[in-house]
Amino acid sequence: MARPVTLFSGQWADLKFEQVCKKAKKFGYDGIELPCWGDHFEVSKALEDRSYCKRKWETLLKHGLKCFAISSHLVGQAICDLIDERHKAILPPHVWGDGQAEGVRRRAAAEMMDTARAARKFFDAAPAAVKKQIKRVVVNGFTGSSIWHLLYSFPPVVPGQIENGYKDFAKRFKPILDVFEQEDVYFALEIHPTEIAFDICSAARAVEAVKGHKRFGFNYDPSHLGYQGVDYVRLIREFRDRIYHVHMKDVYWSSEPTRAGVFGGHMDFGHPDRYWEFRSLGRGCIDFEAIMRALNEIRYDGPLSVEWEDAGMDREHGAAEACRFVRAVDFPPSAIVFDAQFAEK
Repeated sequence: MARPVTLFSGQWADLKFEQVCKKAKKFGYDGIELPCWGDHFEVSKALEDRSYCKRKWETLLKHGLKCFAISSHLVGQAICDLIDERHKAILPPHVWGDGQAEGVRRRAAAEMMDTARAARKFFDAAPAAVKKQIKRVVVNGFTGSSIWHLLYSFPPVVPGQIENGYKDFAKRFKPILDVFEQEDVYFALEIHPTEIAFDICSAARAVEAVKGHKRFGFNYDPSHLGYQGVDYVRLIREFRDRIYHVHMKDVYWSSEPTRAGVFGGHMDFGHPDRYWEFRSLGRGCIDFEAIMRALNEIRYDGPLSVEWEDAGMDREHGAAEACRFVRAVDFPPSAIVFDAQFAEK
């Protein structure tokens, strides 16, 4: 059975939920990955309004759609970050509060715990036919990082400085993961620059920091890895038991030197001097066939969720194109040993 193809509506939160449902169905998607911003999924309403989750499912089903994951990237970013004025723009007012850094981090952590509770309530309200397709309840998101600014180590980091960053992450996230355990929900960190895990090595260190907590895994997105020079196919194999969700997103990087390198030169996306750019699926450098073979190898059968970003393309054209691309590139694993038949008499 083909993996469901969903649209992550985080980049569409300027539109009302029902508008996005109509568009996603028109584009050809099976469902929507719901972000916790805009009116697409509101954590407080899911917890406080008895009929909220039921109404969300009714809207999805009316448009022939399903949901397999909730995403809380924006609030998650504030849990471990060094807080500054940028965070105010992405956080709900009740999380930002007075903007005092430690208070923001604590309120963000509490919101993530509530997101686990809301996700459980939402998926418990799913129709029986949908529940059969959901292998695990997943909340995708970010963690932020207290040590991202130390990425390029000059002045040289002092002994223990990086280790203390992972200890800070563990201190803040282990209580969150314990709530995920209580609710039977999984947290899937999107391995991504600015997070505590941004490549294979840092991801392994993050797993170690939380002592292999079974509720901590990854939302796999190759677009944040390829331009860094990270082996994005190897990552699937190394974390085969922790790939809880998959984002389908492409990225282009230049085969020639450019005026701005991998760090971006403080230039906006779309600038011709950039070394790398997110691209509509199939128009970048990611080898999606290799990814599908690796996903088949680890027996990943969850959704393939399109996170569409391309500064040079109309998003509706791109989202429809991306859906077709994913359906064309996806294929099931083999159920046989292909040369075993040679022994038949």
